Amino acid sequence: MTFLRRVVMVSRSRESGRYPEARWAGCAVGAIQVSITVLVLLSLGHPSRASAANSDLETVLTGSRQRIEKLDYRVTGRLTQVEGNGKRTNYKFAAKAHWFPDGLRVLCEFSGPGSEKTSVLLHMTVSGHVTIEAVLPGEKAASVLPFERWNDPLVGTDFSYEDMVESQFFWKNQELLAPEKYGARDCFVLKSVPGSEDQTYYASVTSWIDRGILFPVHVVKTLRGTGLQKEFIYYGLRQVGGAWSASQVEAKLQGKPGSSILVIEAGSGKANLGRKDFEIGQSGAQK
Repeated sequence: MTFLRRVVMVSRSRESGRYPEARWAGCAVGAIQVSITVLVLLSLGHPSRASAANSDLETVLTGSRQRIEKLDYRVTGRLTQVEGNGKRTNYKFAAKAHWFPDGLRVLCEFSGPGSEKTSVLLHMTVSGHVTIEAVLPGEKAASVLPFERWNDPLVGTDFSYEDMVESQFFWKNQELLAPEKYGARDCFVLKSVPGSEDQTYYASVTSWIDRGILFPVHVVKTLRGTGLQKEFIYYGLRQVGGAWSASQVEAKLQGKPGSSILVIEAGSGKANLGRKDFEIGQSGAQK
């Protein structure tokens, strides 16, 4: 402010005295000079803010991608569909995942109330490209799941086939929004938008990521076309073998009563898995 005051005083002294008629012009010139000075000072402040934002974005993306690239787990638990009237349908759940040189493989198996079983194998490359194979009830062999079915309810729940892998962190279009609190947690807010080469049913995915552990606590996915949103809430965050995970994930579809709850009951964060562990249709996830 001292510097700006001197600019105004100098501009006034030059035009006063012998030429009083120039006073108004001098004031206008002074105002212009002050405005230019303010603009210059403000522009000098922008690069540091932009640099900090870029640094935070890099921190979030690097931390999220490295977390996925270190996955090597085997877990068992249950998947429960809770209807609006309170009725519950339980499924046994088993899964395992490992990041190989060509990307991530996730094998999931769901056993229903009867004898039916659904097996799903997902493969995601480092660029976020996803392929899905499945053995559905009544089928004896695995087949590629066409993209048209990626958004189908997985065993009748609010989770879809596509929801079994976090491909959004590998999309090219990433934007860091203003930080927010989610509950008591200070969070980065990351908006991920797929590119033309990304196969997905979602128009965008917004993730609230805990600043301290770089793990998502809340995710909102917006469906293409309809604009409907699907919400995911992560509970029971814990660190096992140096890696953070959630013991429970709840999925809610906008406008639909009830929700689906995935609960992890047991498992290992360092399973030392190999390619042979991801042979779909061989009950590999249950072993």
